[in-house]
Amino acid sequence: MADLGWDEEVDVLVVGSGAGGLTAAVAAADAHGSVLVIEKSGEYGGTSATSGGGIWIPNSPLGREQGLEDSEEEAFSYLRPQSAPNVPDGVIRAYIRRAPEMLGWLHEKTPVRFTSVPYPDYHVEYPGGKQGFRTHLPVPFDGRQLGADILHLRAPSPAASLFGIINWRFDETYTLLFRPKGWQKALGKMFWRYGSDLPHRFRSIKDRHLTLGNALVGGLRLALKERGVPLRLNTGLVELVREGDMVTGAVVEQKGKRRRIRARRGLVLAAGGFERNAELRRKHLPGSADPTISGSQINNMGDTIVAAEKVGAALRNMHSTWSAPVFRVPGEERARLSTIERALPGCIIVNQAGKRYMNEAASYHVVGRQILENDRPGAGTQPSWVIFDATFRHKYPMGPLLPLIPDALQPKGVRKIMRKADSIEALARQIGMSADALAATVTRFNADAERGVDTEFDRGGPAYDKMYGDARVQPNPTLAPIVKAPFYAFPIYGGDIGTNGGVVTDEDARVLDEGGRPIGGLYAVGNNAASVMGESYPGAGVTLGPAMAFGYVAGRHAMGVND
Repeated sequence: MADLGWDEEVDVLVVGSGAGGLTAAVAAADAHGSVLVIEKSGEYGGTSATSGGGIWIPNSPLGREQGLEDSEEEAFSYLRPQSAPNVPDGVIRAYIRRAPEMLGWLHEKTPVRFTSVPYPDYHVEYPGGKQGFRTHLPVPFDGRQLGADILHLRAPSPAASLFGIINWRFDETYTLLFRPKGWQKALGKMFWRYGSDLPHRFRSIKDRHLTLGNALVGGLRLALKERGVPLRLNTGLVELVREGDMVTGAVVEQKGKRRRIRARRGLVLAAGGFERNAELRRKHLPGSADPTISGSQINNMGDTIVAAEKVGAALRNMHSTWSAPVFRVPGEERARLSTIERALPGCIIVNQAGKRYMNEAASYHVVGRQILENDRPGAGTQPSWVIFDATFRHKYPMGPLLPLIPDALQPKGVRKIMRKADSIEALARQIGMSADALAATVTRFNADAERGVDTEFDRGGPAYDKMYGDARVQPNPTLAPIVKAPFYAFPIYGGDIGTNGGVVTDEDARVLDEGGRPIGGLYAVGNNAASVMGESYPGAGVTLGPAMAFGYVAGRHAMGVND
C-alpha cells in the first residue's frame, strides 16, 4: 500500500468512458503518463457510443479539403452571441483554437478517422455561419479489432441502428428513409453484412460493423489498448480526495469494495451530466423531473458533478439542457430523439388547442425548447401531437412507427400511443382537442404547402430545414398537404439528450472554485463541465466536439504539456 493510505497510484485518473474521457486518457498516455480509466457501468462508451458521433470543428483541415473557407474569427463571431454571457471569451477561443489541433492529432496518432460533411450550421443565417463542412462524422470502424472488448461496448440508440441491432451509416439511413431505386439491394447488403459475421453471430447479436458513435468509441478504445491503458468497468466514483489546494485522488467502489486511487498529475471528470437523476432534475431543470423524458443513457446521474461541488467546484447553467423533441414509447427506459421526421413533408406539430406554434423543421434543440416554453393552460404542449396522413405513413417513419409495416404489426408500445381516424375532426376528438381548431390548422397548412411557402413559421426557409427534407418534393422539400385518410396523431414531448450545465472550467479544462481559482489537479470535460456553448446548440457535434477537444487539452495539461 502506498503512502497516505492509497491502494493504487497513477499519473492520471479518468472518470467516465465516453469520447471526452477516452480522448483525455489517450492524450495523457501519449504524454508518457500512466493512466487509468474507470467506468461505473458494465459497458464503456457512455452517451457518446449511443450518439451520431459527430463533432463540430471549425476551421479544420478536413473542411478546407472540401473547399470550406473558414477562420478562427468567423467561428468566434458565430459562437459568441449564441453562447451564454457567463461563458468567457477565452474559453470559446480556446475551443476554436484547440479543436482542429485535436482532430489532426487523432488522425495522426489513433485509429479514429473523421470525414467533413456538407451539414449546415444550425443557424447558418447568423454572422460566421457556414453552409457545411464544420460537422465531421466518424468513418465506420471494424469492431473485430477490439477482440472480446466489443462485447462490452455500449449499443447505439434505436435511432442509430436498424431494428436496434444493425448499425447503419449516414448514407444508408438516407437510402432506407427515401427508398430510391435499388434500396432493397442496399437493405439486403446490410442484412448480409450483419448475418455473415461468423462465428461471432452465434456468440452475440452485437454488430461488429461499427458506425456513428460506436465507430468513434471503438477507435478510441483500440487506441487505449494499443497504449496498454486499462479501462476498469463496474467501478464508480464515491468521492474526490482534496488535500489543501489540490485534488490528489479519489475513493472508488468496485464490486462492493472501496479503494483509494491516487492521481499524481491529475484527475479528469468525464462522466456525463445529471439528466437521469430525478432529484437533480427537480432541483435544477424546468419541465419534467421524470428521467425517462431524456433520450440519454441511464447512467448519467450527476455523481461526479455532486462530488466536484463537495470539494469546492463552482457550478454554471445547471438549468440548461441539450433540449430535444422526443417520443416516449411505453416500456422503454429512455425517450427517442426526433431528428429527421419533423422536417419531412406532410406532417405538422400542434399543441393541445389544435394549433401550430413553431417551425417543426428547426434544429432539435430549438424545437425542444419551443415545446417546453410554450406549455400553458388551454394550449398545453406536453405532449404536443404530430399530425400526418396515410401518404406520410406509407412513405416515411415517425419515430418508432416504421413505414411499410402495417399498423397491426407495429410493437405493442407504439400501437398504444398511436391515434388513427378517418377524418381530421374524428382524430381531434380522439386526442381531446377542438375538431374545428385542428381542421382550421390543417386547412391553412395545406394551402401553404400547395404554394410551397409556410406563411406562419417559414418552415423550409432556413438552410438547415432542407437538410432533412425530401428533395423530390418541390418547391419546398419540407412541405406537403395532409389530405389522405386515414389520419394519424403521435404524441411528442419536450425532453433532452443530456444536461449541459455543470462544473465551471477554464481554457485548460481545469475546474474552478467559486472565486474563479483553479482547484489543483482537477479537470472536467463533456457534460460534466458547463458547456462552452452556454445554452445554445449552434451545430451538429457541439456536444462531442468540445468534450474531445477539452479532453485532449486536459490529458496533456495534467502531464505538463502546456501548448
